Amino acid sequence: MKRKFFMLVMAGILAASVITGCGNKEQESKSETSPEASGNEELVFVNYRDIRDLNPHLYAGEMYAQEMLYETLVNITESGYEGCIAESWEISEDGKTYTFQIRDGITFSDGEVCDAYAVKANFDAIIENKDRHTWLEMMNLLKGVSAPDEKTFVIELSEPYYPMLTELGVTRPFAMISPKAMKDGSTKDGVNEYIGTGAYVLTDFVTDEYAVFEVNENYWGEKPEIKKITVKVIPDNQTRIMALEKGEIDLIFGKNMIDADAVNKYIDSEEFKVALSDPTSTRQIVLNTSNEILKDKEVRQAIQHATNKEAISEGIFYGLEKPADTLFAETVPYCGIDLQPYSYAAEQAEQMLGEAGWVKGTGGVREKDGKKMELSLLYNSDSVTEKTIAEYLQSEYDKLGISLNISGEEEQSYRDKMKAGTFDMVFNICWGTPYDPQSSLAAMRQPVYGDYAAQLGLGDKAEIDAAITEILTSTDKAKRQELYTFVLTRLHEDAVYIPLTYECNKAIYRSDLEGMHFTQTQYEVPFYDMYFE
Repeated sequence: MKRKFFMLVMAGILAASVITGCGNKEQESKSETSPEASGNEELVFVNYRDIRDLNPHLYAGEMYAQEMLYETLVNITESGYEGCIAESWEISEDGKTYTFQIRDGITFSDGEVCDAYAVKANFDAIIENKDRHTWLEMMNLLKGVSAPDEKTFVIELSEPYYPMLTELGVTRPFAMISPKAMKDGSTKDGVNEYIGTGAYVLTDFVTDEYAVFEVNENYWGEKPEIKKITVKVIPDNQTRIMALEKGEIDLIFGKNMIDADAVNKYIDSEEFKVALSDPTSTRQIVLNTSNEILKDKEVRQAIQHATNKEAISEGIFYGLEKPADTLFAETVPYCGIDLQPYSYAAEQAEQMLGEAGWVKGTGGVREKDGKKMELSLLYNSDSVTEKTIAEYLQSEYDKLGISLNISGEEEQSYRDKMKAGTFDMVFNICWGTPYDPQSSLAAMRQPVYGDYAAQLGLGDKAEIDAAITEILTSTDKAKRQELYTFVLTRLHEDAVYIPLTYECNKAIYRSDLEGMHFTQTQYEVPFYDMYFE
């Protein structure tokens, strides 16, 4: 059975899925050996790779580490927004001007005062590299920033923009670094040190081995109970599990850091706890509507019905990633709308392909007007998961007369092809919390990932894009919901995306570790709330 085959193959999955940007920056270590954590004030964490470049204004660093060092004007919480570096703010009646009152008594870990002037210095550095950040619509609407005095920071936009506070509250690029750590007031070409206002400071690291974070003695807020965090680099999934069992690490956390076998193994354990979050993002396949075969909506819809998401969910993820009916989970803001899922129905798929003029020819492959139904599916070769799903779909589609050629390419080449639109079908993952749905949809209007190219063959592409733009600048929540419903319904009925499963965050940790939870930002590990019993 394929299910048994999948379970054997997938036992050691390690698939990296993070928002990345510029290249890594190598740094020298301060010591030769890795310190071991001990006592109730120390925790040993693990990651599959090094912390990399922690410049908060670029995209190469590990986001959990940036969250430890840096802070933003506001925080995103389960109940909404709360002040962080800004203790309060006002939004003008027209929605175009945001005035922030900067909290007293905040200093960077180097002792430099974090006031409105320091905030403006950070925004000036970010704006200098504006083209790098236009995936955030706020950067396209930004007119200017100012600091009238040390307590007041002002942002002016050309249009109102409802996700403004969300974009200011995400991990990067709007986190604050000490102006003294910048290079001549700039961060686009790197920084001199990783100096923030966060609860922790980076005190030691050896590239590809470990990093040590300790409590920031200058921290303005309540200091966390975990005083020291050592992050070990262990690329292999099974080696991480063995390290946990041996007591060498205390916590494994992340969407792709833990496979289904490990979760099932420890679900009833007394020694360890297991936690799973609500859906964070959607694993999907994007169909290129400019392709000669896939430009036919009926063909795209037939392929939807030919895709057994339940088998993928159970056979590959043991049910931990639930089958996805829609592009975004219903728990995502504005996305709990009434859409009819494409159920798995092989006979219906065959009938629809026949009605579209594709009939089986010699060798069982469907043909139309002398052209064979041959498609390619591109995946990231670093992802064992995508390769296994691709092999399964190749086998299943073949039964219906669809010849599916699968090919994997390393991440940069894979992303370049997505952006250029040189694909028939391609794996992708939506941006996830807290970027969905607004950032994912905004990016569809330009060649950021594969969405723009994939949608170019749609007759209603311009109408969809216009609705997305109106969503982003609408100050009326009811109107936004109406527009979101329109866009999501169009994309669903146009069958551009085959949603496969909903990803979730996972954690396995010592049973005496308390305060472990998931936040509104999927990349954040809330060390500041953790303590040992």
